[in-house]
Order: sequence, then C-alpha cells, then structure tokens
Amino acid sequence: MKNRDLDQALMREALRLAGSAARRGEVPVGAILTDHGKVIARSANATLRRKDPTAHAEVLVIRKAARLLRNHRLEGLTLYVTLEPCLMCLGAMVQARIARCVFAASDPKVGAASTLALPRVQKGVNHRFPVEGGCLGDDASKLLREFFKSRRRKSPAAG
Repeated sequence: MKNRDLDQALMREALRLAGSAARRGEVPVGAILTDHGKVIARSANATLRRKDPTAHAEVLVIRKAARLLRNHRLEGLTLYVTLEPCLMCLGAMVQARIARCVFAASDPKVGAASTLALPRVQKGVNHRFPVEGGCLGDDASKLLREFFKSRRRKSPAAG
C-alpha cells in the first residue's frame, strides 16, 4: 500500500473514533499512533467525560502507547489526528519523540502545527518531526461543522 493510501486508511479509522466522540458529546477528534502502519493505540477526545482539560485525543493516545510499550519515548511512531494539534498536544509529541504527525482538518483558532508555533517550538528543542496536514481534511471539517451546528441548535437562543 502506498504511503498516501495508508495515511488515508489510518485517518479513516481516526475519523471513526472522532465520530464516536461526537456521539458522546465530545468535540469530535480521534487519534491513532502507528508503527509502520500497525496501530499501537487509539483514542478520542474525552475532556468532558474525564473532566480533564488535557484529555485531548493526542495526549490520551500518547499515554496509552507509552504504557503499552513501557517507554516514554515513542520514537519511530506516526500520530494520525483528525484536527490540527494545539500547542499542548504538539508539546506532548515533542516530549514523546513522535516521528511524524499527520492531521486532517486545520484549526485556524488554536492549531499550532501549521502556524508559526511549530517552527518556534521545534527551534528550541532537540527533537523535530514532520507535520503534514490535509489528509481527509474535508471529511474531518464536515464532522466538526455538523457537531458544532447541532450543539448550537440545542442551546437556548442568546438574548
């Protein structure tokens, strides 16, 4: 399987996790950590359920993989996530020594990977890795738009 095909197949799995998060009322973000295409760990946002502002899909999947592999260094692993990582998640990836990050939808508000934050973060640390955006980005964006649209319909009108 070509890299692009593999990336899309793995991102589809992350999108399924994001859909599960949405059904639980969480912001629909899913993440998967892989080793040469083999899934090591998977997770989805759980900030509401866990009452934990750090329970982003990326952080949770890094924690799971570190426990499973019994190592805080996740060298050689690729992280797939349905939304551009925030600064906290990008920092966790640096600390874990992730080899590569692939994300679907850009996050113009708090996304740190495609902004000036990534070069600044990576400039000051001894671990750098490629971050690639846009893999099934339209699908992820649609899921996010529908989630927030349904939440706005459910909330009482402002006024």
